[in-house]
Amino acid sequence: MDYIHEREDWPRFRWDQTALSRKLASVRHRQGRLLGRMEALGFRLRDEAVLQTLTQDVVKTSEIEGEILDTNQVRSSIARRLGIDIGALTPADRDVEGVVEMMLDATGSYVTPLTDERLFGWQAALFPTGYSGISRITVGAWRNDAKGPMQVVSGAIGRERVHYQAPDAARLAEEMAAFLDWFNGEADADQVLKAGIAHLWFVTIHPFDDGNGRIARAIADMVLARSEGSPQRFYSMSTQIRQERKAYYAILERTQKGDLDVTPWLDWFLGCLDRAIDRAEDALAHVFRKARFWDEHKDAAFNARQRDMLNRLLNGFRGKLTSSKYAKIEKCSPDTALRDINDLIARGILEKEPGGGRSTSYALVSGEAPSRQPPTLADPSCAR
Repeated sequence: MDYIHEREDWPRFRWDQTALSRKLASVRHRQGRLLGRMEALGFRLRDEAVLQTLTQDVVKTSEIEGEILDTNQVRSSIARRLGIDIGALTPADRDVEGVVEMMLDATGSYVTPLTDERLFGWQAALFPTGYSGISRITVGAWRNDAKGPMQVVSGAIGRERVHYQAPDAARLAEEMAAFLDWFNGEADADQVLKAGIAHLWFVTIHPFDDGNGRIARAIADMVLARSEGSPQRFYSMSTQIRQERKAYYAILERTQKGDLDVTPWLDWFLGCLDRAIDRAEDALAHVFRKARFWDEHKDAAFNARQRDMLNRLLNGFRGKLTSSKYAKIEKCSPDTALRDINDLIARGILEKEPGGGRSTSYALVSGEAPSRQPPTLADPSCAR
């Protein structure tokens, strides 16, 4: 079986620009629209959206490789590094810190050239102990194939299926030099297409003993940040790839066993990105809902307790809100809690849920539904 890196014209990728133009234009439009909507939010809400997106990105890029990270650890690590106040922080394990460090460096320093040393640092951050599971691996350097050729396999021992075999280790210095020259040079394609090509090219070279998939996705995120001129992430390609994991591996295998026409791969990549933006719209619905709510009530006077509780409800309050819960959370007397609640009911913001007596619970009125219309103002308390 010939792989694309064995072809005489490697790595001269080609694609049908006309076939991709409509989908590319649609994705570009949706990128701009989402960024515009996020720019309309206050700083705190925008930080909240970035934190949510990056947390999912880090968790899912690891999950694709079968590694399950603690979401609270990831969220705390990102918040600490970005200076976002989320209250008490959960201590993070070294493997969590490593993935977070790589992802934030890729997107936060997207204009900085990509180099051997930077890639070595990313891979070393992913494997701080020098082990992948129980296997010792080469860290902070290209693989050496001492244990045989680098292969992507599946199936039980003795019945393995080889999906892909990477270039020999002896070729890596030359292969990576060519990749980095192209990556850091002038774009020969739209940056979104370049993100797809960079992902494919890097994972085809497969230069490390382990971590190639996560680094390839970080590289793609880096180019997508360049395409938007912003380090802030509001959608997660890794989350969508995790959702479409089977299709992802299938198109990757077909492409790596095909010729240098990568139009089908780029078509899939653009579709995946489009669906990632769709997913972001849904995932960030509560952020838009909160912005819309505070826009509509920008002239209303709420006390600090009410403002805090309304934000909790807008974020998706767990369980039922009762007056006793209100009093406990806001550290006030039951009478004060009930006065606050009755005031919000009188304003048409809260309503009693079905039931009564000692089990009376309250919720935002049904009219406070998520909206996809861009807000004009955010909660004034969110400005910094």
